[in-house]
Order: sequence, then C-alpha cells, then structure tokens
Amino acid sequence: MSVNSTQQITWFMACTTADVPENGGVCVKYQEDQIALFNFSRRGEWYATQNLCPHRQQMAISRGMIGSQGGEPKVACPFHKKTFSLEDGRCLSGDDTCSLKVYPVKVEGNHVYIGISDDEALSEVLA
Repeated sequence: MSVNSTQQITWFMACTTADVPENGGVCVKYQEDQIALFNFSRRGEWYATQNLCPHRQQMAISRGMIGSQGGEPKVACPFHKKTFSLEDGRCLSGDDTCSLKVYPVKVEGNHVYIGISDDEALSEVLA
C-alpha cells in the first residue's frame, strides 16, 4: 500500500502469530469489515488484503492459496482462480478490471498488526 506523507496509519492488533497457519491465511474483522491476513512463512513475510473477491463479491480471499509467480508473492481466489499480487493487489491473471486493496503488516514479538490509513474508511474502499 502506498502512503503519502499526509496520511497517518492506525495499527490495530489483528491476532497472534500462532493464530495464522504457516503458508496460509485467516480472515480478520476490523470494525464492520473483513481483511485477509497471510503468513507466507516460506518467504518469512506477512501480507494483508481485502477479503472481498472482486469478481464474485464474496468474502473468500483469505481461503485462497498463496504462492509465487516470477518471484512475486500471490494469492489465488478459491472461486475463479484469478491470482493477485500480495504486494500491490494487482491482478496477475491479465484482468485489468479488478484488483485487491492491500494493507501494511508488521509483527512485533508474537503480535501481528495491520495498518489502516486514517483518511480512508474500509467500507468505502470495499464498496
């Protein structure tokens, strides 16, 4: 997620590291919205995206399979198998009409935090 200098990030504790399976994902609820959180342990990295599938409009991205394409981390939607970059959310399956919103993640000790930009409401982004 690119953040310009005027945006402030609010970090919320999503879960503990033990709550997310290695090389898998979980759904995290923040206020009224859902975020897919991934522990890509093969890469030693964590990622967060919207959980809403942009194609089927169902909350399912957290159940997608993660992997790499050309060295880039990706997630495949469990419904239509379109793949999305976990780094910037763009569709890697050649569809320029859909993408995923991504969020910064940080791990401190055994706590996982997701960053939300203060000047955007998740509900507006996911609508």
